[in-house]
Amino acid sequence: MARSTDSWDESDVRIRPNKKGSRPRTKDRPSHDDAVTGRIITVDRGRYTAVVAEGTDEERTVIAARARELRRNPVVAGDFVSLVGNVSGEPDTLARLVKIQDRRTLLRRSADDTDPIERAVVANADQLVVVVAAANPEPRTGFIDRALVAAYDAGIEPLLLITKADIKDPAELLANYRHLDLPVIISKTADASASGIDARSDDGLSARLDGPAVAELHGYLDGRVTVMLGHSGVGKSTMVNALTGAERATGGVNAVTGRGRHTSSSALALKVTDAPAGSWIIDTPGIRSFGLAHVDPDRILRSFPDLAPGTEDCERGCKHDATAVNCGVDAWVQAGHAGPSGPARLASLRRLLGTDPRQEAQETKELGTVS
Repeated sequence: MARSTDSWDESDVRIRPNKKGSRPRTKDRPSHDDAVTGRIITVDRGRYTAVVAEGTDEERTVIAARARELRRNPVVAGDFVSLVGNVSGEPDTLARLVKIQDRRTLLRRSADDTDPIERAVVANADQLVVVVAAANPEPRTGFIDRALVAAYDAGIEPLLLITKADIKDPAELLANYRHLDLPVIISKTADASASGIDARSDDGLSARLDGPAVAELHGYLDGRVTVMLGHSGVGKSTMVNALTGAERATGGVNAVTGRGRHTSSSALALKVTDAPAGSWIIDTPGIRSFGLAHVDPDRILRSFPDLAPGTEDCERGCKHDATAVNCGVDAWVQAGHAGPSGPARLASLRRLLGTDPRQEAQETKELGTVS
């Protein structure tokens, strides 16, 4: 027999507790006074590898997961972080990353010049080594200029490393940077047996390094954190292996496209051999684009010190780009103040200041040119 509705009362109603409201809310966060400091050396699929107690007898590697409150904050190689939980570093243990400590420097890039989202590349670096090959793949001044702008913007000292100079004389490339205070290291050898270092891959197309170049670069690394940046196939990971004793995968260049094959999938910090504590190299994955959407145009101009004096004769509000009228930089270059490479440097500056990313994309596809 059906039950009369008059027999129901509120005592029959079942109320399911609200999970979010089951505990009192609070804005207080743990102070984590017991947290230890670690240096992030690599990031892989939500797991962060950090070195704790660096330079002491208790130095160890700790794997950590990021705390939920940090999920919107990128953590990159070179970051100093605060870790809690199990920080013993023993196998199958996991610590918790609860804070990203203040950064001295931050190397950033965007996907392209129109992308408003900036991407952190490396934190707390002292210098940036821009690695290009004299040939195979052909060097592009556009990439070098972009890397220099990013370095100056981040407060990082740049250095240019040219590999495969035994294949092609890099003099034409270097002429573009003659007026800059930019250290240059050239790796050139015609006989691997003479240098004692034969770093070519099995296909014979990756970089060969000579001993003097490795030793010269080693001198810049003592007590510093150095980022290695370059396209795939230029010998970046090969140089890292020579300086750290690591075994990072190396690869050659595609004979059809002229581009290198990606061998590094994530940034990795490695200790420099025979160097003081705090000497690290961070090997980054080979990149094919380095957008500067996050850099103010005035800071881009300051990265061209051979051209910047010409702006003193510019009209007020001059943007110095390809549409500028009576731009003082044009007269500066025509007068020869920027040297023989002045026109090429001005063209590069205006590509970075331009608003049409399709032109830049087309130029990066052209091989065999340095401008």
